Amino acid sequence: MSAPSDSLREQFGDIDVYLFDQLLRGRIVSGMKVLDAGCGSGRNLIFLMRAGFDVWGVDESEEAIAAVQRLATELMQEVPPRRFRVERVESMSHDTDSMDVVISSAVLHFARDASHWMAMVHEMWRVLAPGGLLFARLATTVGQPHLTPLGGGRYVMPDGTTRFLVDHERLLNVTRDLAGSLLDPLKSTVVHEQRSMGTWVVRKGELLRRAVSDNSS
Repeated sequence: MSAPSDSLREQFGDIDVYLFDQLLRGRIVSGMKVLDAGCGSGRNLIFLMRAGFDVWGVDESEEAIAAVQRLATELMQEVPPRRFRVERVESMSHDTDSMDVVISSAVLHFARDASHWMAMVHEMWRVLAPGGLLFARLATTVGQPHLTPLGGGRYVMPDGTTRFLVDHERLLNVTRDLAGSLLDPLKSTVVHEQRSMGTWVVRKGELLRRAVSDNSS
């Protein structure tokens, strides 16, 4: 008999615990169109595939997309062409307002600089439908006094890795500029002498839909 942990991993994969929390709270439900922007090999998609969600993904790595394609073939009843695409997050081919949920898990902190970071955010926001949910997990400066700045928003973190980091003030300002609304208070989990990972959950509002309509007319 397999251990309970084995059974749980088979069902849920290595899903981010904070994304799992959004599922438990009923914010991501069956029937929604979900895009994992920077999906890697699909660690956050196993449960969604098993549960019959309308799952899509992009990643710049051909190897990662090949892996998630194999996973989808195993777990999903149907895998339409181009459901998983080799694309950069900042230049996706998905239609505007086409997704109910966009997931960005451990992706934004790989930005080259502030312009690249904003390009990824704006592109995810573009494909997100009005009323949709953007879920992001990203590295932050919160609770990390021993960072080595490299310029352009990039830092060497205590664990020795280099990342583009943001603080809560930046996330609040970007939320305001997007005319979005926070669904949860901003949270950063500090891993002692290693890193700080933030959770940013934003709803795209009706105000933005009107603005987009006005600009396109």
